[in-house]
Amino acid sequence: MHALLRLFTVVAALAAAATFVLPQPAAAATTAELNRNAQAALNSLYAKHPGAKAIGKDAVAVLVFPEVIKAGLGIGGQYGEGVLFRGGKAVAYYNTAGASFGLQAGGQKYGYAMFFLSEANLKYLDKSEGFEVGVGPSVVIADQGLATSTTTTTVKDKIYAFIFDQKGAMYALGIQGNKITKIKK
Repeated sequence: MHALLRLFTVVAALAAAATFVLPQPAAAATTAELNRNAQAALNSLYAKHPGAKAIGKDAVAVLVFPEVIKAGLGIGGQYGEGVLFRGGKAVAYYNTAGASFGLQAGGQKYGYAMFFLSEANLKYLDKSEGFEVGVGPSVVIADQGLATSTTTTTVKDKIYAFIFDQKGAMYALGIQGNKITKIKK
């Protein structure tokens, strides 16, 4: 009887935790809020990482997701909205969404910026009807070392991504997919 009660308690606790941990649809930011948040995030990234600023000077466009929410308990998801800047101006809007499955628990908030260094890679973003990370052009995740030592001579015809402002804890070992899709704002 105790084992059955304990099992019921664990299942109920997991169900309750999943309700709070899995991402809930958030109210979408207005265009002005999203532009302001994305520009502030990009300025902060440039101030903290000179390598990002150096890459930004050579980029044909920068896609900034100022806030991505990721959470999971066994199964998980992530979502965020971003702005594509070209020549310093907001020209398009995208969302990033993903799902994951495996050993995972927790929640996390972070931002990321993708620096497109060629017109071909930027065109692929739109013609792909949903840019899947890991499929198509190479995406190089820039770490602290690259962020401080990158120069225009070390940058090649790729897409560089910088992850910033991570908060929370997410422990994960599993399979994840992520897709970036153009949206109307």
